[in-house]
Formats: sequence, structure tokens, C-alpha cells
Amino acid sequence: MLTKGGMNTKLHAITDTSARPIRLFITAGQISDYIGARALVSNLPKMEWLLGDRGYDADWFREPLVDKGAKPCIPGRKSRKKTVKYDKRRYKRRNRIERMFGRLKDWRRVATRYDRSPTVFLSAIALAATVICWL
Repeated sequence: MLTKGGMNTKLHAITDTSARPIRLFITAGQISDYIGARALVSNLPKMEWLLGDRGYDADWFREPLVDKGAKPCIPGRKSRKKTVKYDKRRYKRRNRIERMFGRLKDWRRVATRYDRSPTVFLSAIALAATVICWL
């Protein structure tokens, strides 16, 4: 799970092990990452691991993952009082997700955000993701 911001929006994505997006959700840029996380955690696919950045570090987010049999690989926030253990080697694989976002931005329509409507913008992202990652 990862977030990428731009033009007052954040794109939250869940990808498979090949960094192909399987769930996309868009929020306003000033909204916390927790809002996107809450929207995506309700219908997560079956998974063994979930890699996420520090923006998704919250106990309320980790608990449903463990309940569903997934192991969270999310580093703790700097301000967290109790340190959280995570698999640092596995966490390095998160660069695949970063590359997926980079490939999405190769589409000029996505990179420059031609579409001002969030719904149309999300549709453009979904189209780009389908062509880039699935076809």
C-alpha cells in the first residue's frame, strides 16, 4: 500500500507481488493517509504480507491485517513510543510499488492531471494502470 500525492489528491494503491495495482482509491491531498487506509482495509484481498510506508503506521490499521492472516511490514512513525518490528529486507521490495507509480506518471494525462474531476482522474489512472500493467 502506498500513497502518491499531486495536484491536491493522493492516490492510495494496493498491488500484487508484481506491483500491478488491484485496488485504487483517491483522496484529497490535505486528508491524512489514514482515511485512504480505512477505505482500503475494509475489502482487502487475501494476502500474506502488506508493505506500507510510515503514513500507514497505526495499531487500528495493523490489527485487521493480522486478523485476516496478513503480516504488516510497516515501519513505525518516528513519534511512536513503542517501537514496531518489521522485516527490513522485505520492506526494501517496496521500490516495486514506487516504480509502478513512476510508470503511471509516464502517461502525460496522469502526470499533468488534465482531468479536474476526481472521478475522471481516477478513471484515467485505472485505464493507464490496465494498459501498463495488465495488457
